[in-house]
Amino acid sequence: MRALRLFAQLLLYLPLMAVIGFFSSRPRFEVIAPDEALVRISFVHAAERLRPCRERTPEELARLAPNMRLALDCPRERAPVLFEMELNGQVILRRSLRPSGLGRDGAAAFHHRMAVPAGHHRLVLRLRDRAEGDFNHVHEATVTLAPGAGLLVDFVAAQGGFQLRG
Repeated sequence: MRALRLFAQLLLYLPLMAVIGFFSSRPRFEVIAPDEALVRISFVHAAERLRPCRERTPEELARLAPNMRLALDCPRERAPVLFEMELNGQVILRRSLRPSGLGRDGAAAFHHRMAVPAGHHRLVLRLRDRAEGDFNHVHEATVTLAPGAGLLVDFVAAQGGFQLRG
């Protein structure tokens, strides 16, 4: 009886193992084509405030409760972050990122993946984190991307701006 049960289990498990073995190697899945490289852009950045702080007048301060009498009135809302990526003289990505939070006072987060042709490229990254004007963070680099390789683009203002890893 025990041998019969083991034989029945073996008959059930063998086809299941064959199906799992087949689908573990087929169909072949590729994230990118063999002659491409993957560029990932990922950063979280808080822009400048949308409007500057202003000093309250003595009359305004007198109308406020004593525990609310701060001399400066600083609006919380931040400016949107504008990001642009240029590859070999052509802008291939441009995004305006809204600040997070209910009061639009948090950092803007950006995560994007794109496949680009492998080889030598001239890469220009631009970021504007203020309400008006030109881009205030620009990084230019020549990169060599091997087929199937990855390049990570990060932005850390405290460490000088854009960082490329790959």
